[in-house]
Amino acid sequence: ISFNGDLSYLILNIGGIIAAIVVATVFIPPIYRAGTLTIYGYLGKRFGVGAMIGASAAFLVGRLLASGARLFIGAIAFSLILFDRIELGYLIVAILIFGGIGTLYTVFGGIRAVIWTDVIQIIVVVGAAMLSIYLLLDAIGLSLGQIIETLRHGNGPNKLQIVDTDFDLAKAFTLWAAFAVVFSETAAYGVDQDLAQRMLTTRSAWRAGWSLVASKLLSIPVVGMFMVIGLLLSIFYGMPDMMGQVEPLDDTRKVYPQFLVNHMPKGLAGLAMAGLFAAAMSSLDSAVNAMASSVVADLYVPWRRAAGRPFDGKANLKTPRLVAAVMGAMLTIFAIGAAVMQSAGGQQLVNFALGIMAFAYAGLLGVFLTALVTRRGNTVSVIAAMVVGAVAVLLMQPYMAPAWFGFGLAWPWWMVIATPISFLVCFAGSPRPANDRTRTAT
Repeated sequence: ISFNGDLSYLILNIGGIIAAIVVATVFIPPIYRAGTLTIYGYLGKRFGVGAMIGASAAFLVGRLLASGARLFIGAIAFSLILFDRIELGYLIVAILIFGGIGTLYTVFGGIRAVIWTDVIQIIVVVGAAMLSIYLLLDAIGLSLGQIIETLRHGNGPNKLQIVDTDFDLAKAFTLWAAFAVVFSETAAYGVDQDLAQRMLTTRSAWRAGWSLVASKLLSIPVVGMFMVIGLLLSIFYGMPDMMGQVEPLDDTRKVYPQFLVNHMPKGLAGLAMAGLFAAAMSSLDSAVNAMASSVVADLYVPWRRAAGRPFDGKANLKTPRLVAAVMGAMLTIFAIGAAVMQSAGGQQLVNFALGIMAFAYAGLLGVFLTALVTRRGNTVSVIAAMVVGAVAVLLMQPYMAPAWFGFGLAWPWWMVIATPISFLVCFAGSPRPANDRTRTAT
């Protein structure tokens, strides 16, 4: 984004911080007190087993789409390293290798492996970013003042702009979109088992909330470093007469990996590439573990109980591992599908990855809000709300929105419209009888 444009993506952190505070104070305490293995178990206690199964199914479909897109993005650099190409066939091979490795250690390590490998991976990611900035500054050879002047007044608009006040609903990175993104960020942290599973491993709801807010604050400088890399690369590739001829860029998806391969010392390039791979793996392993947990706790265990076959987690360790392996394979398949979709549509990678989860988020957020702040809703209204939410998001896709609104809608606005509709549908359901709630909880 910063290579082609400016720093306006960073403004979305306003919505992210607001959402983190909302989730820490409104979502986490009751979900933590519910004591369920996944957050959808809370919906089971509130609305019934059918609602839990429906929510889990919506999460699984959405997470397969979103994490598949992220795995595909991570495989771009891997493909460039292995084959010096990122055409579709080479990307598929890279995705298969990535998916296999990430699934393997997640199957045997579970959430503990996810958390501790993520700790190591973020250290590698940050180290690689800092190293890349240092080497780019050295290669460019300009003073900090000259770099700032070039970015502000070079060819084209000001690339240091962070706040864009343009009220254009087709633009994703404006001040107004930053407030709209509160909906999608609240969904990401509050109704998505992939992220929520980490918070449920803490010793108290307070620690869970604090970990969320702290992680959001710490993510800003990390993302900022990669934005700076994009800005410096725009200078590096835009001024060949100053620093010697550099290879032309026929595909901006190559911009960072190509710099690492061609202009960084080999050993350091390997470290930086490891940082890119670590970022991709951290998205894959947590998604596989979250989906496996959801399948076992929200789908498989209720099915066994309904069949009169109690499930003993300690005595049936093979089942969660088998499910994790299947989820990893499915995620890899969806990543290949994402590669095909993006290649055909040409949508910007970040928008593609961030927007695709809205199909599940809209309904899930509406249902969780109904559960948390009202006493209404039942299994039927929960499932109806999730279906309506997905349909509403579908109608706002770039290829359909102009027919309904007369203009395009950027992905942050999809949730602003779809979530209230889902909430109203879920709210319309009459509350379950008290004795039914008690029986489900028992």
